[in-house]
Amino acid sequence: MIKDVDVGRKVGERVGEKVGENEAKIFDLISQDNNVTYIELANKIDITEKSVYVNIEKLKQKGLLKRVGPAKGGHWEII
Repeated sequence: MIKDVDVGRKVGERVGEKVGENEAKIFDLISQDNNVTYIELANKIDITEKSVYVNIEKLKQKGLLKRVGPAKGGHWEII
C-alpha cells in the first residue's frame, strides 16, 4: 500500500515543488519497477490511462522522469 502523503512529501522535497497525489503514486511505482506500463499504472492507482499519461507528462516537465528507448521495450528513468 502506498502512503499518499509520505510519497508526495518525499517527491516534493526532492524537486522543491508541490507534486500531485497521482504524480507521487506514479513516481513511486516507477521507482519500484521501471518497466511498468501505462495500463499497469492505471490499474494500480485506479485512474484512467489518459490520467496516467497526463501525470507522467507533468513529471517529465518537472525534470523527474524520462522515457529511455521505444514505447515497446523501453523503460522509465528517474532523473
